[in-house]
Amino acid sequence: MRYLTEYKTPKFVLIHSVRYAVLLRIIQVVIFTYSTLYLLIYRKGYQIHDTTVISSVTLKAKGIGQVGMPPNKTIIMDVADYVIPPSENDAIFIMSNFIQTNQKQSICPESIRLKQAICINDDMCSNQPFIPAMNGRWTGRCLFTPEKNIVNQTGAAIKSSTGLCEYAGWCPPEDGDSSSMYVQGVPKFTIFIKTFIEFPLFGIKTKNMVDNLKPCVFDSVYNKDCPIFTIDYMLKEAEYDITERDLMLRYGGVINIKLHWNCNLDRNVKLCKPEYTFTRLDVPFREKPFSVGFNFRYTSTWKQNEEHFRTLTKAYGLRFIITVSGNAGKFNFITLTLNIGSLIGIFGIATFVSDVIVLYISKKAGVYRNYVFEKVHLKPKFDEVKDHVELQVEKNEDQLLNDASNMNT
Repeated sequence: MRYLTEYKTPKFVLIHSVRYAVLLRIIQVVIFTYSTLYLLIYRKGYQIHDTTVISSVTLKAKGIGQVGMPPNKTIIMDVADYVIPPSENDAIFIMSNFIQTNQKQSICPESIRLKQAICINDDMCSNQPFIPAMNGRWTGRCLFTPEKNIVNQTGAAIKSSTGLCEYAGWCPPEDGDSSSMYVQGVPKFTIFIKTFIEFPLFGIKTKNMVDNLKPCVFDSVYNKDCPIFTIDYMLKEAEYDITERDLMLRYGGVINIKLHWNCNLDRNVKLCKPEYTFTRLDVPFREKPFSVGFNFRYTSTWKQNEEHFRTLTKAYGLRFIITVSGNAGKFNFITLTLNIGSLIGIFGIATFVSDVIVLYISKKAGVYRNYVFEKVHLKPKFDEVKDHVELQVEKNEDQLLNDASNMNT
């Protein structure tokens, strides 16, 4: 019944002290300022947020490059030549350097760079296990070249004491030491980044292009809305060392282009624009990694007079990978009330800190504790039994005295 008929309220103790009152108010002002200005306004605690982004990215490269080839010839390359493959999902490869080898199906000596191919008799070529670096199927013959010494590469017209194993496949083998063909003008190429995104929670769709977009090049000060970037700008943002940038153009590299959308949907959605960030993903050359740069091989094959021919190309270049992230916020009354309730609860920190200072650190902490805390002393069980016995003895003595009085009367 007391649970239903009684109302309990906490006990408050008022301490008349300007020092501690000012301390409490200062702490409350700091908490209020932090909660209101930072959590509620700057961090937009009144909004519900969606970090799930559905995106589609298209990359288009533009630019004309040229390659010097002996003897005193120049090849002009356009997008169809240096963008390999023509289309990728959220990525693009720009070839900046390459090595070409014209080959046909035949039999020929192995590459001198393969040490296991150096031989002195046919047995050394027929008893070899599979080697991943083989250029074809070994025939079991050891070929000697009389025109020059194969090992020392001298011009002496004597028969060499060592030879190279013969293989059947595409001949001649690729010569990695041959002069590579550098594509000039790559830093001036441009890449157009066309992105469409959707925030499914709000059903909002937008893009990174303004409605009246004209031919332009991105500039961080004068043209921030332009989604067209030069390769030179992206290289400088991803790698600050000029030597590393030159090596990336020669041996390849991988660059991540990150688009982060931070959208306030309480305003016009057209004001929502991405922030572009460029970072290098491959290992820098100065760290001397096991595998440097980025490269791959591809071929173009044809048949003529019943013979098979191909051009093997080892392509070096820059691979750009796109990643898209986002955070969209919109006013929500339920979110606002929940955050306000949480902020009100934070004010309890001010009272807690002040209580610690007043009750445990201040000079009169003992006096304040006597007013705040009420001590209740409970007797042990033995003392309770003793008191009960003494009470019964006193009652018995009083009863005997009353009986004696009655008898005398």
